[in-house]
Formats: sequence, C-alpha cells, structure tokens
Amino acid sequence: MGNDKTEILDQVRAYHQNNVTSGFIPGVTPVMASGAVLDENDRVALVEAALDMRIAAGVSSRRFERALAKYFGLRKAHLTNSGSSANLLAVSALTSHQLEDSRLVPGDEVVTVAAGFPTTVNPILQNGLVPVFVDVELGTYNASVERIEQAIGPRTKAIMIAHALGNPFAVQEMAQLASDRGLFLIEDNCDALGSTYRGQLTGTFGDMATESFYPAHHITMGEGGCVLTDNMVLARIVESMRDWGRDCWCEPGEDNRCFKRFEQQMGTLPEGYDHKYIFSHIGYNLKSTDLQAALGLNQLTKIDDFGTARRHNWARLRAGLDGVPHLLLPEPTPDSDPSWFGFAITVLDDAPFAPKELIDHLESAKVATRRFFAGNLTRHPAYQEREFRVSGPLTNSDTMAEATFWIGVFPGLTDEMLDHSIATLTEFATRHR
Repeated sequence: MGNDKTEILDQVRAYHQNNVTSGFIPGVTPVMASGAVLDENDRVALVEAALDMRIAAGVSSRRFERALAKYFGLRKAHLTNSGSSANLLAVSALTSHQLEDSRLVPGDEVVTVAAGFPTTVNPILQNGLVPVFVDVELGTYNASVERIEQAIGPRTKAIMIAHALGNPFAVQEMAQLASDRGLFLIEDNCDALGSTYRGQLTGTFGDMATESFYPAHHITMGEGGCVLTDNMVLARIVESMRDWGRDCWCEPGEDNRCFKRFEQQMGTLPEGYDHKYIFSHIGYNLKSTDLQAALGLNQLTKIDDFGTARRHNWARLRAGLDGVPHLLLPEPTPDSDPSWFGFAITVLDDAPFAPKELIDHLESAKVATRRFFAGNLTRHPAYQEREFRVSGPLTNSDTMAEATFWIGVFPGLTDEMLDHSIATLTEFATRHR
C-alpha cells in the first residue's frame, strides 16, 4: 500500500465493496431491531479522519454542529459524546445561576413519563430535582397534554419528554402549555430525528432538544449526541458545562477570542487571572471527537432517505399486520409524520397466549424484539428509594411493562425481512385464535 492518501482511500472503498454481505434466509438471517446503515463513504470518512489524526473535537465537529443546526433551523447545536450526556447537559443547564430567578433548584419538579428510557429521567435526579411521572396512551405511547397539565404542581418548573419511538407527542400544544405556565420544555428527540408535528420538525418546539447518534438511532457516529437550542443564553451555558464548566469560549487552539484573556476578575480570583482557566459552572468533559463527527457529517446527508425508508418499513408492517387478532397495533399521533424508530405491539388482555410466548416465538425465528424501554420506571430497582411523585394511575405504563414490545423498522431491513416478521407474528397469533 502506498503512502498517498487518495490511493489509501481507494483501497478502503475496494475493501468495503468486497465485504458487503447479501442474501436473506428466513429464520436464519437475523432481522435486527435496530442498527447502523453504513456505506463506503462512511468508511472512507472515518479512515480519512484517522489518517489526518483528528482525534479530538475540531473542524469536523464544528462543521457538524453548524450543519445540524441549519437542518433544524436553530441557532445552536452542541455536539456531545452521547445522547445521554446531551440530556444531562440540557437539564443541568436549567440549574445555572446565570438564569437567575428562572433557574431550577433542588426540590423543583420536572414532569415526565414513566414509560420511557432512564436517561430522560436520570438527569432530573442527578440535579437534585424531582421527576413527576405521568401515564401515556396505548397506541401512540405518548402522554397527552391533559395528563401533563394535571401533573403540574406549585414546584413544577419544567417538562421533559421523549417522542415515543419516533412518534411525536402533541408538542405544539405542549409548548404552549409550558409557555402559559412559565415552564421550560425539553424535547428528548433522540428517537425522532426527522419526525414532524403539524409540518414542523420535532426538536424545534422546546427551549432545548437532544439527539443521540448511537448506532440504533436515525444517523450514527458510533457514539455521540447533541443539544439543540435557539436560546443563546442556554446555548452558552450548555457549552460551558460540556467543556469542563469553563467560562472561556475559545475554540481548541485559540487563546484570546474575547480579547480580555488577562483583563478580567471573577469570583475571588486575582484580577487578570487567565480566562482559559476560570470556571463558571460545575461541568464535565462531554465533547465528541472529529473521528465521530467525520462519520456524522456523511450520515447527515442521508437523514431524509433514512426517514423515507423508516416510514416505508413501518407502513409495510402496519398494513401486513392489520386485522391480526390479539394485538394492539401502533398509531401515529394526529397531525404528525413520524420518522419511526420502531414498531410497537401490545398483546391484548384477552389473548390466549402470554406476551413472553410471542416474544420467544419471534426470537426463535430470528426476529429481534425489544421491550418498550423501561415500561414503568417506578418499578425498577434503581428508582425504588429515589424521590419522585406520581400524577394519576400508571395503568397503561404497567400494561406496557407486561405486554408491550417493538420490532425493527430501520433502513437496513428489506421488504423480505419485514414480510418474515409479518408472517411470523401472523402465524403465531392466528394459531391461537
């Protein structure tokens, strides 16, 4: 192999093409619930970044942030090392002293759903705040605005909810409720990149939104996430907390963007203390790397195509399973166009088989299943001795813990794979008619 980069990258393309697998054997080839869809350009992007030794956050990270913000029509996107970190930063930003009287303090409440993923809720607890759990509706698997409104109490200061499996909650109405009641709204958009509600992209309604670029999600960097906002005060706080809590906003390699590096006095530090080492928040190092961002930039060009494939796959499953007995099939939220993350199925109470029997049957046929995340977080060991409040019964969340699972719709699935999923489900359910 020569030393010329072009020659190396050409060989990377050839390597990729020689290692593409094809062919589907029902019951033998796994029908995955999720997975990254990576082409030769993705492989080349990673190798090129590695050849250039772009191992820290740098030019590719900044390009990705600008491109993603432009996609959403928002002012700021801050790349992180995971979607979980993005959620942590979004909630933590609301506790900043820079928000003055609007800041959240320990004991304040954040309304969320019990049937979600832990990393939507964990940052609430990690900041000394109190999650208020509400139930969701079966079928859409989202909380209604009415349930959220009923959960608001005198110490409620924010709402944080994920769009369930890519299906938007009524986010325009939720944003209006938050505005009317003086609450912050954080959209966990990690499962819903490219979804719209009333013609507007989810992730653009709240004070902040978060994304995940884990391989299961709509686009991937391997690991990675992002915080999005149109609010420049919140953006600056997120950036500080992501970057160790520092007050300085210089890019890596810069030294004096503010032109006052040695001319400021903060806290009780000596006047002229180096601004690069003044810390205004309790922060972390949650940055990503240019290796990840290089892959992300290539993946960004495929958001719409991936969304089209997800919608097609979901629609094929929905049509193929229509009328199959004992199963509650999913429904999109009215006025929404979801870029689906998965296809949810709830086994009805009167079914002559247990949900586990159906799940075991699917798994034995190589159709991968996933539970609907936590089902009901209040029933998990991690939360048994944590402080939280429950608003209303969690009947549907309990049903989901017992009887709901989902199967894949990601773009790596073929019609043949989806038809195998349909046939496997139909055969089992109708056998027990």
